[in-house]
Amino acid sequence: MPTISMFYGIIIRMYREIGGQHKIPHIHAEYQGEEVVVSLEGDALEGGIPKKKQSLVVAWVNIHYDDLLANWNLLEKGEKTFTIEPLK
Repeated sequence: MPTISMFYGIIIRMYREIGGQHKIPHIHAEYQGEEVVVSLEGDALEGGIPKKKQSLVVAWVNIHYDDLLANWNLLEKGEKTFTIEPLK
């Protein structure tokens, strides 16, 4: 799974899920072995990580919405994603 960003111990991934259960644009955020799936609208779709870390993920998604949507569109075409600036 391609990593598109990392910050504060959180790994952010976005990958193509052909026939996957989440039909809307989303990212996967992993922290210390736990994972949450977050839509590009900032909603948790599945799983969970500690609340403070999840809040950081949602803030990052809101800041980088346009880049994330561009990455999602690349995936839809079967192309590679690009990395996105971490939260600072």
